[in-house]
Amino acid sequence: MEYVYGFGMALSGPYEDVVLRVKEALKAEGFGVLTEIDVQQTLSEKLGVQMPPYLILDVCNPHLAHRALELEPAIGLLLPCNVIVRTLGKECSVEVADPNALIDLSRNQQLTPIAEEAKQHLQRAIATLQEDRSAGSACAPSP
Repeated sequence: MEYVYGFGMALSGPYEDVVLRVKEALKAEGFGVLTEIDVQQTLSEKLGVQMPPYLILDVCNPHLAHRALELEPAIGLLLPCNVIVRTLGKECSVEVADPNALIDLSRNQQLTPIAEEAKQHLQRAIATLQEDRSAGSACAPSP
């Protein structure tokens, strides 16, 4: 999966397991999860809308964030990185916002190497998931 503003992949396996695998892969690349937004639960509670599982993880690599903030304090408007895990048919979709696309909004070329480094870390995390890709069960929440 490639978008102008992000990249990702589809995985098989129980939804909760995929979420854990994503968090572990991000941690191995120096990213911590700052917040989790359960979109499915929020829309159900606020609007009575039913939808498949959809989780937004706000993730941050503190070293990279610190370097970016030193160059441009307002860059916090574009931080942290977003990662989503959602069900997509019988698979789980893991999608990551491309740091380069976000940094391009700043028009500060000094931030480009930091964004590229962040992207490389995120791509390695996704590649780890690809390597672990199982031909197992479909992506579905546990009963």
